[in-house]
Amino acid sequence: MMEQILSYQNVTSALERVERNKGSHGVDGMSVQTLRSHLMEHWSTLRTELMKGTYLPQPVRRVEIPKPNGGVRKLGIPTVIDRFIQQAIAQVLNKEFDPLFSKQSYGFRPNKRGHDAIRQAKRYIKEGYRWVVDIDLEKFFDKVNHDRLMRTLSLRINNPKVLRLIRRYLRSGVMEKGLVSPNTEGTPQGGPLSPLLSNIVLDELDKELENRGLRFVRYADDCAPRKCA
Repeated sequence: MMEQILSYQNVTSALERVERNKGSHGVDGMSVQTLRSHLMEHWSTLRTELMKGTYLPQPVRRVEIPKPNGGVRKLGIPTVIDRFIQQAIAQVLNKEFDPLFSKQSYGFRPNKRGHDAIRQAKRYIKEGYRWVVDIDLEKFFDKVNHDRLMRTLSLRINNPKVLRLIRRYLRSGVMEKGLVSPNTEGTPQGGPLSPLLSNIVLDELDKELENRGLRFVRYADDCAPRKCA
């Protein structure tokens, strides 16, 4: 799998995606605009470290943005190098995991949007479903259990170097006000890998709702199961 992640086609696509998304710098101050030239100069060394399993991600930079209903959302901004590597990993893992996800999961998935979730919810209403339970998993991204997530990943990923690299990203730490704090749980929002890992965790919830015969739509950590009146 590491060979897939580091294939020319995949890394080229990942680089273009990161450049297109732009975004802020990480703890090292490197901008997206300098990423391509940096990789051209250092790609051989970076690729060797990734293949050998010796690459160490840098901490994410803590950023807080206000929520519409009050409070703040804490983001972890990776360096552009780590953003690029995460994007390359996510593109390969998406092909592996996305086909397994519930059809009623709409957040952060290829060819699915929030508008699709709204349309599905309206279809349930037309079918006569009236009772709605609105679920919002508070601080979900901050509370993901690393060991449980890694165990789930290991059921489909048999490459120890890929698993080790993902765990290093989970535990790379957070820099805030010049100080680095360790990460013992959670998947910091802000990197390309976090949404996919979160969907992998929440797929267990989706399957449980399906087993109970409930109609539902889920967008990331927001979910609305329905039942007839």
